[in-house]
Amino acid sequence: MKQVTLADTQAIAIGAGVLGTGGGGSTYLNRLRLENELRRQGGAVPIIQADDVPDDALVCAVGGMGAPTVSNEKLQAGHEIMTAVRALEDHLRRKIYAIVIGEIGGGNALGPMVAALQLGLPVVDGDGMGRAFPELQMDTFMIYGVAPAPFILADAHDNVAIFTRIGSAKQAEEFARSLTIEMGGSAALVMPVMTGAELKTTVIRDTVSLAKRIGETVLECRARSIEPAETIAALCQGKVLFSGKIIDVERRTVAGFARGRLKISAFHNFECQLEIDFQNENLIARENGKVRCAVPDLITLVTLDDGEPIGTESLRYGLRVAVLALPAPKELKTPEALAVVGPRAFGYDVDFCPLPGDLL
Repeated sequence: MKQVTLADTQAIAIGAGVLGTGGGGSTYLNRLRLENELRRQGGAVPIIQADDVPDDALVCAVGGMGAPTVSNEKLQAGHEIMTAVRALEDHLRRKIYAIVIGEIGGGNALGPMVAALQLGLPVVDGDGMGRAFPELQMDTFMIYGVAPAPFILADAHDNVAIFTRIGSAKQAEEFARSLTIEMGGSAALVMPVMTGAELKTTVIRDTVSLAKRIGETVLECRARSIEPAETIAALCQGKVLFSGKIIDVERRTVAGFARGRLKISAFHNFECQLEIDFQNENLIARENGKVRCAVPDLITLVTLDDGEPIGTESLRYGLRVAVLALPAPKELKTPEALAVVGPRAFGYDVDFCPLPGDLL
């Protein structure tokens, strides 16, 4: 894929929603922002491969930080990421060569493209998560050695905070989360900054292209009046874990996260239930108490009839859904990655067990 045009935005938004596992922010809102920017500029977003970036060039990962429940209600001004990148360039006294999507999941796949258009920069076909995660340290860039500082936060009022030094990626998450709450619960984030050489050894490649393929598959199923869940699962080498109706949702915004739990009952057997815990993203799924899927593997809810991905902020009683279990990228399943993104990193006394048929 060489570029993203107006014709691609719906497919990428759907695919990013599937990869978002319930988080990453609203694909609807950020799709509208991207389409408006594409129409305003009359162009396209250039997409490049990681290998196209010179080893000594600087790139930066960007996205939004905060709870999806907040970002849906507190609309962005639309220039926050651009403001943060320009502040970074001023601080470093160097130009950024390309934008990297921090997480391909949800609206965070689309917001960076808006900023790229505003800045006149290309976007790398890849990201640091292959999905969405709730905390900053949970990306392959920093898991595999990229420094967390400098990093920048910016809000809708052009307030900018620059962290020039930080002890660890985990500490960066703690400080940035507190500041994001003070900025109203959502902010733009530029983190981490890296060279082209560092990018090539840490990025999860071709995830923008993957999001587009997933979305195109869903749109094709809709056009043929086929329920898309099985087709999505097959494309991603996963499976449909459960189908049923949402019968209960517990959700609250705590410490900058949307945390909660939902229950889904099978259509023909009310006693057969799947329970999912989430922290912005869906983390662990249990069927009648037995763990069926857990992070870093992807747990995604889609509407049964048209395959529309459902964010955790949009969960409600009565929705008829299919739950997809999709294998995580291999970069998330090494021992060093599982220490940061596995079930125990979220407080679950569970060892990661890959999906049946999944190759580590």
